Amino acid sequence: MSKKHKLLLRIRQNPKQVRFDELDNILYQLGFAKRQHGSHATYTKGGLRITIPYRQPFILPIYVKEFLALLDTLEDEIDTEGQDERNN
Repeated sequence: MSKKHKLLLRIRQNPKQVRFDELDNILYQLGFAKRQHGSHATYTKGGLRITIPYRQPFILPIYVKEFLALLDTLEDEIDTEGQDERNN
């Protein structure tokens, strides 16, 4: 299991103990573009967008849950594209 998968598993199990840098790194690896104004960072990729406020030491669980929902949406899109390619 890679570091990224271990981190995602830990985030899913405990959304109250997630640092901003951890989400920032994952979103960067997934190809999201970051735009930061003040204390809020907005990440975009295609039609997907999420805004996460910078907070120390941990970000609020509601933003982690939004991130997980975005991640699930992204995985569903990838799965759908893979099925379309297999059907053609």
